Amino acid sequence: MHKEFYIGRKDGERFYSLDVSPFTSLEQLTGTLAEVFAFADTKSLWLIDQQRNHLSTLKDVQETKDTVEVRATRYEAVREPPGPRLLPFVGNHYELYPDVLGNYDRLFSLYGPMIKTVNMGTTIYHTNDPEIARHLLREDKLFTKSTSDASHPLHYMSDQDCLFTCDSASPAFVPSHKFVPPTMSPRAVAHFMPLIQDATQSIFTVFDELAESDLAVNVYQFMFKLAAQIIWRVVLNQDLKHFETLKTPPSLPIRLFGQYLSLMKKASLQPQWFKYLPFGDASRVKAVRQQVLDICEDAMSASIKKDGPPLSLSDPTALQSASCVADFLYRARDKDGEGLPYDLVLGNVVVTAGAGFTTSSSLLSWALYALLRYPENQERLLEEITSHRGNTEKRWTYDEIHSMKFLDCFVKEVLRLHSPSFQTARNAKRDTILPGGYFIPKGSIVIACFPSIQKNPAHWENPLRFDPDRWMEEGLAKRMARQGSYTPFAAGGRGCVGFNLALTQVKMVLAELVYRYEFEDSSPEAVVYDPEFLVVRPLNFYAGLTRRK
Repeated sequence: MHKEFYIGRKDGERFYSLDVSPFTSLEQLTGTLAEVFAFADTKSLWLIDQQRNHLSTLKDVQETKDTVEVRATRYEAVREPPGPRLLPFVGNHYELYPDVLGNYDRLFSLYGPMIKTVNMGTTIYHTNDPEIARHLLREDKLFTKSTSDASHPLHYMSDQDCLFTCDSASPAFVPSHKFVPPTMSPRAVAHFMPLIQDATQSIFTVFDELAESDLAVNVYQFMFKLAAQIIWRVVLNQDLKHFETLKTPPSLPIRLFGQYLSLMKKASLQPQWFKYLPFGDASRVKAVRQQVLDICEDAMSASIKKDGPPLSLSDPTALQSASCVADFLYRARDKDGEGLPYDLVLGNVVVTAGAGFTTSSSLLSWALYALLRYPENQERLLEEITSHRGNTEKRWTYDEIHSMKFLDCFVKEVLRLHSPSFQTARNAKRDTILPGGYFIPKGSIVIACFPSIQKNPAHWENPLRFDPDRWMEEGLAKRMARQGSYTPFAAGGRGCVGFNLALTQVKMVLAELVYRYEFEDSSPEAVVYDPEFLVVRPLNFYAGLTRRK
């Protein structure tokens, strides 16, 4: 007994003929149809006849003479996500820029939890729905991360030799995912605590001078140098000497990284054919990238113990014998005695350093912004830090820095409302139907918009209010992460492996700076962010500081 099933319009091409006689339950039938039509949610299918009646039993399906429509929801046919009207050539560019964060929230409020935009010829699908985002980040038979795809937002920095920027199907992914995460585990970060604290305190000389001079600072510029100082020490155990004087510029490696990331973002916003030009941003990206690789390889060569003994990947104490992340990656061996190939060591060191300080500098800047912009947080944080510190020469341990409850809640709320990570893109491996009945064509780019997800009013109470106390509720963080509403470091197999280091770094900086200085907001105008950078960073946030007595 064959029946015709279809999705979308009846006059479309997505039909499937299926013999329904072998099935003994409706659940068996809908499970098969979910596989056939690639529904991401295989447990919630509706079968509708041509009179729009719900076929709720297997007998209903067998007895109907109609072609049967398959839906993800009862009242909505499978359809492509909606989106704003296109303009010639530029598409929806002016619907998005210059305020990308605000405009995505606006478009979601107009069109619903999934939207389609076309920007300079590139089609992207976006969602602010945590349930949909969970399916994207799961990396199963429906979605993957493929930066080698020219439409992927990270295509211009696609590097198949490192964990963050390679395809999930790249040969580099599995070995990199085996060796890199142990360098960012809680035990590893605990080992690097002295490096993190020393690098943080290196800013004191300059900040003391600024406090005495009664000068305000552009916060991002100093956090850019401080984050680089910390990450470079942890990854390569070298002092960039960013704070020898007030006017010491960022070191050459960091300037090159910044130039590379800025060029990459600009190139990603241009039409695809720009990359074939022998001049312009796309051409400069390649040249600067090679400079970054060369200078990082020199730094790595100076930091690793080339004649040091192998370090067992399965021994949780082995990393304590390594001087830095690069040294461990170079000497680590798995149970078969195999290490990470040299090109993958170099690639992962480069990306860990670059991605680490780029995201951390923005996070540190937004943390100070939240500290000053929202009343009473600085005072509460100082009180908690003082009660845990005991004396001015305190050497923080990993457990101590993470035991401060309000500090933890404050950082969580910064990450929720001011996350520096805007999005993560996944590629559809086949025609797919997402929850809500949204049809995504094979090869499409789908983005989970983290800032919009984390202030989606359907999932958060008072989502636009900065409220660290919301995290005092027992189990809230785990619950919101489990349902996909709180994912500042993404999730799944491609989630950020450096989250332990990032959280420890921002807590250390806040603990050291708030204890030593009182900050005040000195921004002459409303703070704006950079819509064309790889991460969300404040451009004109200024703060004054006073040395505490």
